Amino acid sequence: MTASHSRSILVLGGARSGKSRFAEGLARDTGLDRFYLATGRAWDDEMRARIETHKADRADDGWTTHEEPLDLVGALKALDKRERVILVDCLTLWVTNLMMEQGRDVDADGAALAAGLGDIKATVIFVSNEVGLGIVPENKMARAFRDHAGRLHQAIAAKADEVYFVAAGLPLKMKG
Repeated sequence: MTASHSRSILVLGGARSGKSRFAEGLARDTGLDRFYLATGRAWDDEMRARIETHKADRADDGWTTHEEPLDLVGALKALDKRERVILVDCLTLWVTNLMMEQGRDVDADGAALAAGLGDIKATVIFVSNEVGLGIVPENKMARAFRDHAGRLHQAIAAKADEVYFVAAGLPLKMKG
């Protein structure tokens, strides 16, 4: 994969499937300046520790990390340069953040992200958790989360040049 062939990539998979590691490899393979756009929020001590571990893992590997839990479109615009690859990890955490904010229209924010992909000069790799493979959640908020994530994945996949599904560390190319 080279930057001239794929401008936008979606990498989906379950928890601990190897999707982030695979996406990081795709980013390294571009040879472009690597930027990590992290969407996670430290809601508790365990999440804070996870975030710090991820930062430490990337510290000496040529990544420049930016954190943006809500304004993903604005952050992509601010980092956008042709000689860059931006890895967004992850869309489902972004959906969670949007749902937790008062007055946010999650579907409108997702549509804006998908619509703006064609204007981005950088190569963008999105990582996200596929949450639609399990049983129907028993509560309204969990069902809304699954629905928002599913619609966002469809919108990004429709615009992306490449789409991968990763399970057990093995990527399956679905598009591109």
